[in-house]
Amino acid sequence: MSALPPLDVSNARPVEQLSYEEALNELESVVAALESGEHTLEVSMALYERGQALARYCTSLLEKAELKVRMLTDEGLVEFHTE
Repeated sequence: MSALPPLDVSNARPVEQLSYEEALNELESVVAALESGEHTLEVSMALYERGQALARYCTSLLEKAELKVRMLTDEGLVEFHTE
C-alpha cells in the first residue's frame, strides 16, 4: 500500500459532501492511521468517530444504488455476465 497523507479530521469536509470514492479513500486512510498505533487516544477517538461516519455514509450510498438498480430492473438484481 502506498504511503498515506496525515489525516486532520478537525478540518475535514462534511461526510455528506464527499463522493462515494472520496469517502471510501478517506475511510481507508483512517483505518491505516488507526492501525499504525501512532496517535494519542484523543486523536484515535476522533479518527474512529470519523471512520464510523464514513462507513455509515458509504453503506447508505451503496444501499441507495442497489435500490435504484432494483427499481430499474423490476425483477430485482440482474446478474451480469462477462464473456
